[in-house]
Amino acid sequence: MIVEVMLRDIKDKVYADSGHFRLRPNDKVIVETEHGVEVGTIYEEVKGVLTNESVPNKVLRKMTDDDKKKFVENKIKSLKVRNIVLKKVQNCNLDMKLTCVQYIFDRSKLFVYYTSDTRVDFRKLIKDLGYALKTRIQMVQIGVRDESKIFGGIGTCGRILCCRSFLKDFNSVTMDMAKEQDLSLNTAKLSGLCGRLMCCIAYENETYKNIKRNLPEIGETVFTPDGKAELVAIDCIREVVIVSFGDKTIKVFTIEQIKNIKVKK
Repeated sequence: MIVEVMLRDIKDKVYADSGHFRLRPNDKVIVETEHGVEVGTIYEEVKGVLTNESVPNKVLRKMTDDDKKKFVENKIKSLKVRNIVLKKVQNCNLDMKLTCVQYIFDRSKLFVYYTSDTRVDFRKLIKDLGYALKTRIQMVQIGVRDESKIFGGIGTCGRILCCRSFLKDFNSVTMDMAKEQDLSLNTAKLSGLCGRLMCCIAYENETYKNIKRNLPEIGETVFTPDGKAELVAIDCIREVVIVSFGDKTIKVFTIEQIKNIKVKK
């Protein structure tokens, strides 16, 4: 059976052969990957058939109590090592922002995550770190959205950030989506902790597009059970429209009650 596994704080997604283990989502496992032995979290079973050649990773075992102790020790060691890495970055005068460092489970490799607006020549840094830490170093440049995924936080909705709690991949989010949903086109209000447009803007975009597809534009004349009126607003969540009559009377009708709708192409 093939399972989808999330690795490290960045939640890198890999596929692994589960062997004879019966695994469920959120199970912690020890996985053999191309980088070494790592701790992973089961996300889901994979539908379909994958060949062995396409799944180089293998689940070695479910996480034991001893594994959990070593995992905590690695976390503590990674925090201590971060100060060394940060000092080396400063000594090399590199134009980069250190996000975090993380040992894999067997400590045979240290991942160094960073953000930068430019390409960074970190060859000297890797040489210095390898000499000081006696382990393999892998530099990984990430985006600001990935940085928020690692650190986490609370969104304007009062919930844990989607990227930290359940999102696997980042999809494109545009201002056109906000416009489609009649949101305030204020970038500051629509941006998340990462400074980019909030991922949740995309969640209902298709629903709004489907509902509005067969509706007239705001300001057009529509036919209601009470006669002709001007369409002044659309509430896609409740699937109703708000119209204004010639005497300035405002009424609410369901979408089904609106007649002679112009179909958009």
